[in-house]
Amino acid sequence: MSDAFAALDATAQADLVRRGEVTPAELVDAAIDRIEALNPTLNAVIWSDPDAARRAARSPRLPDGPLRGVPFLLKDIGATQAGLPYWAGSGALRDRGHRLEHDTVLGARFREAGLVTLGKTNLPELGSCPTTQTLAFGPASNPWDLSRSPAGSSGGAAAAVSAGLVPVAHANDGGGSTRLPAAWCGLVGLKTSRGRMPQPTATSRLVSELVVSRTVRDTAAVLDATHGHVPADLYQLPAPERPYTDELGADPGRLRMALLTEGGEYDVDPECVLAAERAASVLAGMGHGVEPVDGRVLFGGDGRVNGTLWMASIAAWVAELSALAGGPLGAADLEPYNWAAAERGKALGAVAWIDAQARQQAWAAGVFDWMNGFDVLITPTAGCPPLPTDELWPAAEEPWKIGRVYGRIGRFTLPFNATGHPAVSLPLHWTPDGLPVGVQLVAGMGREDVLLRLASRLEEAMPWRDRRPPIFA
Repeated sequence: MSDAFAALDATAQADLVRRGEVTPAELVDAAIDRIEALNPTLNAVIWSDPDAARRAARSPRLPDGPLRGVPFLLKDIGATQAGLPYWAGSGALRDRGHRLEHDTVLGARFREAGLVTLGKTNLPELGSCPTTQTLAFGPASNPWDLSRSPAGSSGGAAAAVSAGLVPVAHANDGGGSTRLPAAWCGLVGLKTSRGRMPQPTATSRLVSELVVSRTVRDTAAVLDATHGHVPADLYQLPAPERPYTDELGADPGRLRMALLTEGGEYDVDPECVLAAERAASVLAGMGHGVEPVDGRVLFGGDGRVNGTLWMASIAAWVAELSALAGGPLGAADLEPYNWAAAERGKALGAVAWIDAQARQQAWAAGVFDWMNGFDVLITPTAGCPPLPTDELWPAAEEPWKIGRVYGRIGRFTLPFNATGHPAVSLPLHWTPDGLPVGVQLVAGMGREDVLLRLASRLEEAMPWRDRRPPIFA
């Protein structure tokens, strides 16, 4: 199928509305048609309400924000909007028909920007894995190769945007969950600095929320429309000096850059190494200084407590879901991988948890000291190109053993959730058989401006916008 809007990014679609050349209703109707045609193949969208979306698009109360009328999808965890289902990938919550009655702050800002929500996207249960396949909802497929995963946990969002169902979709990132799907689906995925986005009810140090998109300008536009803390936020950053869209094409100056391609105990696929090296070469050609570095500080010692704290967070998630479900959830209500993690997490006592937090912070301080030696770090985003979905199901017995595979996928992303640095994945390389490979750029705390300047330069020097997956609207 094809329509006139599928290839347009969110900025272009919003410009059409602003100039009166198209109505929000026309954009939304076309996106609904694309979802109905392609989602049975992709399984990227797990819930939609076309009638509600059409009413919103036609309403005189549709906010006159910078992205007015642009079709949008919400990930089924994190930011949400009143009246929509909230299942967090859980079949137990779906079966109970759970919905939320309020907008989160970010959900409200998406509305105020003029985005029209069409539905919710697929994700792993609890958002806990770097792949998107659940027993309750089934796997999402990668539009570049339907036998392969779109990664996770924002895999449904990335599959939908990559295939042209919508131009931009909500994503969040607690260990790579925005950047990894962007890398495996040929998209832009920005994890903002800790404290850049509003999260007044969150206590996690790890999670950042924004979108996946096909263009750097869309990422900048959504960031402009939604960033900024509220008084209750646990972590807060000063506002940027100017709009992020003003950074596009701006001169970043001559930067000190480090190149890291070694994954410590995990092998890194040669195509991922090549992707980072090619990006480093292009950046060096722009006049930046690029030096290879030893990244053992990222991977050794107390960095390992990240896994311990992650299992404790899964146990807390299960307790929260139980409250939402109206009763305790047991092994039959959860996937084996999450149940095993939660059981291990519950065994972590308060003293051990506080000790792990202290050791993680000490490790993060060491990473900050190391990062102070340069302005930008270049790495592969994932440790491997998109993997076959069939290889990513945890075993029914000893499901935690899949953690070695997950660890390899997210090797380069998780450290910067723990430290809070901003990081972006850009689609700068494709394997010989046509699979996308992302490159990650990491900057200093609060320096999304630097990342967007560099990303826009790379988008011009190594263009990806005209690349289309085999499954595209």
